[in-house]
Amino acid sequence: MIFGRVKSLDAILATAEKKSLHRSLGAFQLTMLGIGAVIGTGIFVLTAEAAQKAGPGMMLSFVIAGFVCAVAALCYAEMAAMVPVSGSAYTYSYAVMGELIAWMVGWALILEYAVAAGAVSVGWSGYVVGLIEHTFHMDIPNALTRGPFDGGMVNLPAMLIAALVTWLLVIGTKESATVNAVLVAIKVAALTLFIALSVPVMNMDGFTPFAPLGFSGISAAAASIFFAYVGFDAVSTAAEETKNPQRNMPIGLIGSLAICTIFYMLVAAGVIGTVGAQPVTAGAIPIAQGGIALAPGSIELSQQCAALAAAGTEAVTCSKEALAWTLREIGWPQIGNLLGLAAGLALPSVILMMMFGQTRIFFVMSRDGLLPDLFSKVHPVYKTPYVITILTGIFVALFAAFFPVGILADISNSGTLFAFAAVSIAVMVLRRTDPTRKRPFRTPAIMFTAPIAILGCAYLFYSLGLETKLMFVAWAAIGLVVYFAYSRSRSHVGRGVMDVAEDDEGIPPQPVPPMPGAHTPGGQDA
Repeated sequence: MIFGRVKSLDAILATAEKKSLHRSLGAFQLTMLGIGAVIGTGIFVLTAEAAQKAGPGMMLSFVIAGFVCAVAALCYAEMAAMVPVSGSAYTYSYAVMGELIAWMVGWALILEYAVAAGAVSVGWSGYVVGLIEHTFHMDIPNALTRGPFDGGMVNLPAMLIAALVTWLLVIGTKESATVNAVLVAIKVAALTLFIALSVPVMNMDGFTPFAPLGFSGISAAAASIFFAYVGFDAVSTAAEETKNPQRNMPIGLIGSLAICTIFYMLVAAGVIGTVGAQPVTAGAIPIAQGGIALAPGSIELSQQCAALAAAGTEAVTCSKEALAWTLREIGWPQIGNLLGLAAGLALPSVILMMMFGQTRIFFVMSRDGLLPDLFSKVHPVYKTPYVITILTGIFVALFAAFFPVGILADISNSGTLFAFAAVSIAVMVLRRTDPTRKRPFRTPAIMFTAPIAILGCAYLFYSLGLETKLMFVAWAAIGLVVYFAYSRSRSHVGRGVMDVAEDDEGIPPQPVPPMPGAHTPGGQDA
C-alpha cells in the first residue's frame, strides 16, 4: 500500500522534546531571517536566463514564483511546527504519508540540493572569471570556463570551488551565523548599490515589447526564477521558537518574500531599463519580424552570442555575470568589478549550505536503513560523514563542470517543487487523519491555501522545459528501482526497528540561521 509503513510521529517528537526551544523570535526577526536566507543567489546567477525566456516580462515571473513560494511556505510552516526536527520534507512525509512517498521526497531532495550546489558553483565561476578578466585585462579561454553546452569544454573554476567546499565539509567546517550575516549584508549591499546606480538612468524603451514570448515565456522564466527564492523554508522551520506563531509566522513569511520580490523586481528593472533584456534570436532577427528566440543554455545561443560579441553588440542574456556586466556597460566598471567580488565572496557559503543539506538528508535516510550504512560512516578524526560528503562533492563538481547554470537550476527546481507539493498534501492529509494533534501553527484557510500551493507547484513544474521534466521522471524511476530492489527490505521501520536518526551522533549539523542569535531549526546549534 502506498501509504504504508508510517514512521511514528510520536517517536520523532520524542526526539524533539529533548531539545525544545525558547520562543524568542518576533515578526521582525522572522522577516529578517527570511530575507537573509533568500536574497542574493538566484538573482546573481539567473537574471540572464530569465531575460532569455521572458524578456522584460521576467518582472512578472518574480511575482508568480514569489506567490507560489508564499502559499507553499505557509503549509510547510504548519508541518515544521508539528514535527520540529531536522530532515525537512523527508521527515514530514515519513510521518504522514509513509515510507514510499518519503523515499521519493528524499530522492527528489537529493536532486534539489546537489544540482543546486552545482548551479551556484557555475554562477560563482561566471562572476569570478569576469572579475579576473576585467581587473587584470586578460582573456581566459572559454574552453576552460564553460561547459560543452555553453561553447566551451569544461568549467574548471566551478569544479574547483565545488572541490574546495567538499574538502571544507570533510574536515568539519561549520557555518558561522556571524559570517553568514556578514555575507548576507555583502549581497544586500551589492544589490542595493546596483539598484541605486541603474534605476535612476532607466530608459522606458527597454520595456517594450514587454512579453516578446507571451505568457508561456513568463511562466517558463517563473519556473527558473523559483530558484531565487529557495531558502525561505528557513523561516518555516523557525515556527517552534516564534512568539505567537499564529500571528507572526504569516507576517514573517509573507513579509520576507514580499520584500525579496520587490528587491528582485527593482534589480530586474535596472537591467531591463539600462541595457535591455530582449531574448537573443537566431540570426538576430527581431521576434516581431518572425525571429525565433534561442533556448537558454543551448549551443545555438552560445554561437549567436559569440557572433554578437564579434560584432561588438553583446546582450545581457549572453553574460555569465549579468549584473556586473550591466554596471560596466552603463559606465561603472569599478563598481561592476566590486559586485563581481561580492558574488565571489558570498556564493561559496551558499554552496556549503546546499551541500550540508544534501549530506544531511542522505545521512538520515542511511540511518533509517533506506541507504547503505556506508553512507552514514563518520570520519574517525573529523567526526563528519566523509563518505557521503565526498560522493556528493564528486557529483556536484561534475554537474558544475559540464552543465550551464540554467539547466542545473531548472533540474534543482523540479526536485524542490515535488517536495513542496508533497508537504502541502501531507498537511491536508494530517488535518483529516490526526485532527487532535497539537499544532503550534495552523496554516490559515488550509482548504484554500494547500490546494493553491499544490496547483502552483504543479504549474511551475509544467512550465519547466521538456528535457528537465524527462530528467526528473528518469531520476524518479531510478529512485523507485533502488527502493524496491534495496531499501524496502532493509528499512528499519519495515523491520520494526524504531529509532530516530535525526538525533544521532555524527549527523551533519543543521544549516545555521542567516543571523546571529537565532537557533537552528530543530534546536541543535551548528
